[in-house]
Amino acid sequence: MAHKENFLVGIFDDEDVLLHAVENIREKGVKIKEVYSPFPVHGLDEALGYRRSRLPIASFMFGITGTSLALFTQIWMLGFDWPMIIGGKNHVSLPPFIPVTFEFTVLLAAFGMVGTFLIVSDMKPYKWPRQYDNRSTDDKHVMAIDLAANKIGKDDIQRILKENGASEINEKSF
Repeated sequence: MAHKENFLVGIFDDEDVLLHAVENIREKGVKIKEVYSPFPVHGLDEALGYRRSRLPIASFMFGITGTSLALFTQIWMLGFDWPMIIGGKNHVSLPPFIPVTFEFTVLLAAFGMVGTFLIVSDMKPYKWPRQYDNRSTDDKHVMAIDLAANKIGKDDIQRILKENGASEINEKSF
């Protein structure tokens, strides 16, 4: 039999109340699994304690790889493998290589960022996301708290959520 995970789901009507609630709830030692919002709430990632994304570093590395591969391929093909004199130019002349190099850099950086994001976010085509409350895509802000990850009891967490402005508190099992 599969292990069921139990969550307390706090529903918030206002993003400012949610932001202050996240800070207060974390200060009281409650571990928040995730917060879902129908629109971006500025400062929420800092309040939840998320680190800055390293996706730009991955993008840069994929871009450098694209630049290196494009230049190596063009220099090898036109300079050594099948050298041709085109318009009296040298075999290896960098100015004609710039457009292809730029496009290949952008292509590898874009595909690399998408692939890295999908892998890091654990987004698989066969995996369905958990929906704690359908209203999180409409007009409510939803805070999910995993009961197994917290040392504080369910009743205490419910009281803390109510004190911090949750308009509704539900219990969900997956």
